[in-house]
Amino acid sequence: MKNILILGAGTAGTIMANKLARALPSAQWRITVVDRDNDHAYQPGFLFVPFHGYEPADLIRSRRKTLDARATFREALIERIEPDKNRVHLKGGDVLPYDFLIIATGTQPTPSQNEGMLGDEWHKSVGEFYTLEGCTKLQHQLDNFKGGRLVVNIAEMPIKCPVAPLEFAFLAESYFRAKGLRDKVEIDYVTPLPSAFTKPKAAELLGDFLDKRRIKLEADFSLARVEQAEKKIVSWDEREIPYDLLVTVPTNMGDPVIGASGIGDEFNYVPTDKHTLLSSVAPNIFAIGDATDLPSSKAGSVAHFQADVLIENVLSVIAGRAPEAKFDGHANCFIESGDGKALLIDFSYDVEPLPGTYPLPLIGPMSLLKETRLNHLGKLMFKWVYWNMLLPARPMPVGHQFSMTGKAIG
Repeated sequence: MKNILILGAGTAGTIMANKLARALPSAQWRITVVDRDNDHAYQPGFLFVPFHGYEPADLIRSRRKTLDARATFREALIERIEPDKNRVHLKGGDVLPYDFLIIATGTQPTPSQNEGMLGDEWHKSVGEFYTLEGCTKLQHQLDNFKGGRLVVNIAEMPIKCPVAPLEFAFLAESYFRAKGLRDKVEIDYVTPLPSAFTKPKAAELLGDFLDKRRIKLEADFSLARVEQAEKKIVSWDEREIPYDLLVTVPTNMGDPVIGASGIGDEFNYVPTDKHTLLSSVAPNIFAIGDATDLPSSKAGSVAHFQADVLIENVLSVIAGRAPEAKFDGHANCFIESGDGKALLIDFSYDVEPLPGTYPLPLIGPMSLLKETRLNHLGKLMFKWVYWNMLLPARPMPVGHQFSMTGKAIG
C-alpha cells in the first residue's frame, strides 16, 4: 500500500483529496488528509458577516463530510515535515509516512507580526474580518459605530483574497448610507500598493469607484505600527492616519509548520514551480493554493484551477513521467461594490483583467469589469457551487486555462 499525504483540509486540500480518491485504486493507495480541526469554513462568506449578510453558523461544515469516503481524515496538529525521510510528525507523537506529499496548509493573518496591532483594543476599536472570530466581532463593532473615521488598512502584501479589503470598503459605504450615517462617517482606504489594485486596468476602474463613493485612497502606505492609545496608524516614512475604527488586514503568513520544517521562505510559503506546482523541496512534494509562493492570487478560484493541473501532474509523476500540465496563473473573482451589485475580473500571469463577457462571448451571462446586479447574484450563488460542485471536485463548466474568449481588446 502506497501513501499520499495531504496537509490541510481547506479548499485546495479537499479538492485534491476528492480528485485523487476517484483517480487512484483504493486497493493500492491510501489517501490521508490532516488538519487541526473538523470545521471547514466558507471563507468568502466572512466578508458579509459584519453587515449581517451571513451569520457565522451559515458558513461552517464538517471537514470529514466534505471529503470522499475513500480519504482518511486525521484531526491533529502538524509538528514538522521531514522531506529527507518522507514522513510527517504530528503532535502527540504519531508519525505519518508518505510516498507523495501535497502541502495545502494555506495562509492566515498574523497580527503578531505588526507592531502594536494586538493589545487591549484588538477586536474593539481595531477589527478584522479574515477569521470567523474577527468577522463576528466586527459585526458588533459596526452595529455600535455611530460616526467618525473608518480606516481600512492592508499591512503588507501578499494577502488572502486581494480584493476583499476593497469589497469591505464598498460594502461599508453602502451600509452606512442605508443606516443614514454616511455623512457622519469618513472612510479611508490605506494600502501599501501604488494604487487600489495590482492590475492597471482594474486599478484605474476601482480607483474611480472609490472617488465616486467618497472613499479616500492613501497609497504607498507601508505600515510600521499601530498606536492604539493614540488611535492612529503610522507608516515607515512616518505618515500618520488617525482612526475611530480600524479594520485591518494584518501581515499574512503561511503555516508555522513550514518554517519549523525549514522548507519555506520568510513568510512560510513553500517555494513552488509556478507552472507544474512541484515544490523545490523534493521531487515527491507538491504545493497548492495559499501555501505556495506563486505570483498568483491567494484565492479559492485559483486553488480550484491549480487542482485541475495538479491532479494531472501527480498522476504523471506516479507513473514515472515528468509533470507536463501547466498552470497559467488563471484567477477570477467577483468584487462586491455595494447596493446589490458587483464586478467580475478574470486574468492570468500574463493577461490583466479586461472588459467583455464571461464565460461566453456576447452571451456571457456575466459582465467583466462592469458593475451589475447579475454579478452580485453570481457571487451569492457561488456559496452553493462551492459546497456542491467545487469541493466535491465535480466537473465545472469553466476550464482551468485562461481564455481570451469574450474579452474586449484595445
